[in-house]
Amino acid sequence: MQNILNKKGFICDMDGVIYHGSRILDGVADFVNWMIDNDKKFVFLTNSPERTPHELSMKLERMGLSVSPDHFYTSAMATAEFLHSQAPGCTAYVIGEAALSKALYDQGIYMNDVDPDYVVIGETRTYGFEKIEKAIALVNKGAKLIGANPDTIGVTEKGIMPATGSLIAPIEIATGKKAYFVGKPNPLMVRHGLRKLGCHSDDVAFIGDRMDTDIIAGIESNVDTILVLTGVTKKEDINLFPYRPKYILNSVSDIVRNK
Repeated sequence: MQNILNKKGFICDMDGVIYHGSRILDGVADFVNWMIDNDKKFVFLTNSPERTPHELSMKLERMGLSVSPDHFYTSAMATAEFLHSQAPGCTAYVIGEAALSKALYDQGIYMNDVDPDYVVIGETRTYGFEKIEKAIALVNKGAKLIGANPDTIGVTEKGIMPATGSLIAPIEIATGKKAYFVGKPNPLMVRHGLRKLGCHSDDVAFIGDRMDTDIIAGIESNVDTILVLTGVTKKEDINLFPYRPKYILNSVSDIVRNK
């Protein structure tokens, strides 16, 4: 535990680590306040491309936790940075919420539904046949297919909902083209988080609740991993995977309770 306390920075997943839906988890406020009081650098990393950092900050504010927007990094932002690094000034046809389009605009990537360089997919509630049809036609014309994250489902206040991986599957099947997914477990997300913190990988711990996205992304980014059991992974599930987190905690509150 002392090794965790000595870390200079923390990268934290959100859903299942910080909150469930619209309910903040017990002990999270103590953990966040401990990081602030001890000058720890931290960033909240989320595979969801649906909200901007400002919107995520407001969400936590409504739960009683004050965290400024600069502490958030989303798969929408990672996707935009990736496309900018690959093809500066490129264009995209986007199926997703406004936060994804804004992240692309912020990187100088503009919307194009005629001959875009990329078709970019993220979670959205405005998914429909016409958009799928358009995306298929554009990919068949040569546009590259990009997913903000590979998640097939997400847990919301209403229950299980389809996520990007499910939304992009019909386009992959119809075109025979496989998408490139930017979000976790792609280590790009964690490396972006490290750059945002300005810390070396040895000085950072990554906290997540999923073995198949969070922990593998941390391992492949060479950072110490902390699995918390407040999300989708139960202790008995860990042995189902051929890799292990460095630490297993009941929740983030264990970090400050045992200091």
